[in-house]
Amino acid sequence: MKEELDALTKNHTWDLVTLPPGQSVVGCKWIYKIKTRSDGSVESYKARLVAKGFTQEYGIDYEETFAPVARISSVRALLAVAAARKWDLFQMDVKNAFLNGDLSEEVYMQPPPGLSIESNKVCHLRRALYGLKQAPRAWFAKFSSTIFRLGYTASPYNSALFLRRTDKGTILLLLYVDDMIITGDDLSGIQELKDFLSQQFEMKDLGHLSYFLGLEITHSTDGLYITQAKYASNLLSQAGLTDSKTVDTPVELNAHLTPLGGKPLSNPSLYRRLVGSLVYLTVTRPDISYAVHQVSQYLSAPRSTHYAAVLRILRYLKGTLFHGLFYSAQSPLVLRAFSDADWAGDPTDRRSTTGYCFLLGSSLISWRSKKQTFVARSSTEAEYRALADTTSELLWLRWLLKDLGVSTSSATPLYCDNQSAIHIAHNDVFHERTKHIEIDCHFIRYHLLHGALKLFSVSSKDQLADIFTKSLPNRRTRDLVDNLKLVSHPP
Repeated sequence: MKEELDALTKNHTWDLVTLPPGQSVVGCKWIYKIKTRSDGSVESYKARLVAKGFTQEYGIDYEETFAPVARISSVRALLAVAAARKWDLFQMDVKNAFLNGDLSEEVYMQPPPGLSIESNKVCHLRRALYGLKQAPRAWFAKFSSTIFRLGYTASPYNSALFLRRTDKGTILLLLYVDDMIITGDDLSGIQELKDFLSQQFEMKDLGHLSYFLGLEITHSTDGLYITQAKYASNLLSQAGLTDSKTVDTPVELNAHLTPLGGKPLSNPSLYRRLVGSLVYLTVTRPDISYAVHQVSQYLSAPRSTHYAAVLRILRYLKGTLFHGLFYSAQSPLVLRAFSDADWAGDPTDRRSTTGYCFLLGSSLISWRSKKQTFVARSSTEAEYRALADTTSELLWLRWLLKDLGVSTSSATPLYCDNQSAIHIAHNDVFHERTKHIEIDCHFIRYHLLHGALKLFSVSSKDQLADIFTKSLPNRRTRDLVDNLKLVSHPP
């Protein structure tokens, strides 16, 4: 607590003043946390003073609050590119990041509990404080303006990616709130960047990248392994799964969840917590994407059948605890995409499921399992809607990869297992069977003609996106997991 108060004083976070008439006061409180390393040992004891931002009123105490963070697929894309180029990956962390943000509004706060000051004084905040609604935005603005002074620019496709290209080489910095990954081939420039940031902010240099946002990253001569084994084992203990029963697939074959199966859960909060954690686990575990997408649909009124489905996913995880993504150092930097749909797969509302995945060489960098918003009247229409979703992700990834220094001059191959959907994309046919998906037709055809993508037919056996749209038998699940380069990497 003393350390935190010292940091606040050093930063000149507030001035003690008498409260002007007509001004409201925001409360504050202490939050305590024990931070652990990836092996579970204690790293530090942390006390943080937070403002009670929930009492702030929009338009009086704050205006805009949006602050960009790195999209998780851009984190994976950056790691895949760094692995293939054999670049060193470094990690830094900003201590008390939000205290660096400058406040433009007048905010008054009660003095922190435990600080002895005159009774009629309040803190007039000069700097942002954790808990204030505008704190993340103020910090991001401060960081951006600081790094721009060193000649860096923000990528137009991901505001949290900063890059600098000189004759000496490229440097990339990806920011996620106060954690950052730094990589590139200009090592002297990277050292200069670290020194510059350390002069501007209180920084913690964490050396080579090893543990970032709950992702465990292991470097070897043949590439990078990315797992969330610690996160998964914490989740299993939270769910109380102590027996050693495991299953081979995350979803029971041909099992469909419905809103009214089984009895309502008496306490749905554990279900919601587990599903929330499983959603974050899909960052390195595409094999559970479809299963998690299924159980996420029943968060408002979960029932016993839904809880049983969550337990099945956890039993599957128990048997595949150390599975994670492998990014090979030998992987060619060529993007390819797979798109698939499961037509009218949901028995309740007959909506289809879109599934897609993107590989950079052999490295899986982006995927999705999502229920379509409209009911498709044919399998072709469902596949076509999936193609349109895949195309918009494909365009964004091509732009992002260009910023990461990967050539995207040739068209990206997009594999689809529905011949009619490919036929519609290539031929200018509009009649009553396609007029209601006309916008999607024009969208895909436009980018097809302008050389951003090329459509190829693929047999259902080689369709990698299959795993994101339906439950599969054990053997097929195993084959797809191998093809997506999901490997087990025990410590």
